[in-house]
Amino acid sequence: MTTELLAVGFRNFIALNRVIAIVSTGSAPIQRLIREGKRRGAVIDITSGRRTKAAIFMDNGQIVLAAITPETISGRVVAVAQEGVYARAGQEGES
Repeated sequence: MTTELLAVGFRNFIALNRVIAIVSTGSAPIQRLIREGKRRGAVIDITSGRRTKAAIFMDNGQIVLAAITPETISGRVVAVAQEGVYARAGQEGES
């Protein structure tokens, strides 16, 4: 099994297979979850001092804060998934 990495800005990457949800940080419930995560030391801030636009919830309970929008991240997820499909299709033809 290979781990696919997803670029989330400023030369930072996350393991795509560990992502549970990618959400906007505008709503009060998400902001509460982020505050709670900070309190328990489970937040990784990769915004490089910029405004937080997305929170990425990981399967290990960590919350990654990113300075790019959830829409941009989801577009990158789709691109990585399509690359994987194309790569697997190419490998099947090599047999």
